Amino acid sequence: MLTRAQAYQLMCEWTASDSLRKHMLAVEAAMRFYARKFGEDEEKWAVVGILHDMDYEKYPAKEEHPYQTVKLLREMGEPEEICRAILAHADYSGVTPATPMEKTILAVDELCGFITAVALVRPSKSVLEVEVSSVKKKMKDKAFARQVSREDITHGAELLGISLDEHIANCLEAMKAVAGELGLAGS
Repeated sequence: MLTRAQAYQLMCEWTASDSLRKHMLAVEAAMRFYARKFGEDEEKWAVVGILHDMDYEKYPAKEEHPYQTVKLLREMGEPEEICRAILAHADYSGVTPATPMEKTILAVDELCGFITAVALVRPSKSVLEVEVSSVKKKMKDKAFARQVSREDITHGAELLGISLDEHIANCLEAMKAVAGELGLAGS
C-alpha cells in the first residue's frame, strides 16, 4: 500500500490546483479523525482522503472521475478496498458505500468543501472561528456554495449514524487541527 508521503506526491503530480490540493488535505484530515474514532487504520484512510479527487482537475467528467485514479491504483497493485472507497465517494459510480471507510469518504467530501467555503467568507478567512451553527446557517442559504449538495452532507451524517451537528463538529475539529496547512488559519 502507498504510504501517506507517496500518496501526497502522486496527488501533487496529478493536481496543480492549490485549492483542490487543499481540499484533498482537508478530506484527509477528516478521514484521519474518523479512522481514530472508529478504531481503523488511520494511514489507509488518509491515503483515500488524499487521492479521492486526484484525477478531477484533468478528468472532471463523470465518465472519467474518479475512474482514472482507480485505474492507476489498480495498475500499481493498490488494495481493492482503497479503490472501492474512492469509487464510493462518487454517487454515480455504482459503488454503494458499504464499509466504514467507504461511508466516511462520502460523508466528509462535500462537508469539507462546504466548511472551507464558510471559512473563506469570514473576514479573517479562518476555519478556527467557524462554529457548527454558522455552517448550518449557511447550509440554509441555497445561493451560498450552491454547487455543494446539502443532501450529500445530511446523508453523510446518516450513513455514519450520527447527528448532523456532531458530524459538522467532527469535521471542523479535524480541519482546525490542520488549519495552517489548509491556508485557513486566518489572515
